[in-house]
Amino acid sequence: MIYHLRHLTSFRYTQPVTFVYNTLHLKPRELPWQLVKSFQLEIEPEPVVLTERIDYFGNTSAFFTIQTPHDAMKVLTKSVIEVLPRPPAMQAGIAWETAQRTMRADTTTNGLDAYQYSFSSLYAKPMAEARAYALLSCRPGLSIHAVATDLMTRIDTDFTFDPKATTVATPVLEVLQNRRGVCQDFAHLMISCLRSIGLSARYMSGYIQTAPPPGQPRLAGADASHAWVAVYCPQAGWLELDPTNNQIADTQYITLGWGRDYQDVSPAKGVLFGGGKHTVHAQVDMIPETELVQPQQQQQQ
Repeated sequence: MIYHLRHLTSFRYTQPVTFVYNTLHLKPRELPWQLVKSFQLEIEPEPVVLTERIDYFGNTSAFFTIQTPHDAMKVLTKSVIEVLPRPPAMQAGIAWETAQRTMRADTTTNGLDAYQYSFSSLYAKPMAEARAYALLSCRPGLSIHAVATDLMTRIDTDFTFDPKATTVATPVLEVLQNRRGVCQDFAHLMISCLRSIGLSARYMSGYIQTAPPPGQPRLAGADASHAWVAVYCPQAGWLELDPTNNQIADTQYITLGWGRDYQDVSPAKGVLFGGGKHTVHAQVDMIPETELVQPQQQQQQ
């Protein structure tokens, strides 16, 4: 599947902003199943400094500085991404209890990398309440695949998607108690649950393609930034699960990057001087290339 991706974030301020120092995680990651054919980053007003680097987790991050006074700012990315089927998900594999023990002794490169995702982070802390919720999916001898997919399904069933219920800083415990939130909350909750039973899980940041209602055209800007989870399966690798939609990540997903939680891969974060109150509006278009060439083919016919 080849996608033409466009992500526009618009910032408006009630008072002039004099300086901006910002970090972006908006460039899709090169992966065996994800090829970045092209990428453009446009920022208005024009930055005086714009640099790019690979961060600790292997994601591409961009840093920019604006020193021109302004009351509005736009960050636009345009990408062409080819997404291939991921390797088949592990259906059996080792039991989740075995993984707890072997992971601590795994000194391979993959094992050491995965081990860091078993510890607490700002938004996804292991806790007794999360452990109790997770253990309902943990019958003795079950594989990590079985435990994680059951946990994903339970979160999808037990929790209500509600964009007004939480903010970026809402604690996992509050989400667990109120049973409401958005994809970011459900990802943090699932990561907290998995870490609470001694497994490694990381936060996945990217996009998911949305389908318009039957018979209706695709609406401009209607696709969405998204968050999901990857759990480490020793001897098999990472299994990507989406608790918001109760499905394994597939060619419907584009990966920007990953980290311990949202803080490591937030699309934009930084410091500004001035601005007063501000509003942020995001528009995402994730259009399959087949939908772009169709009208041309119809004209030729």
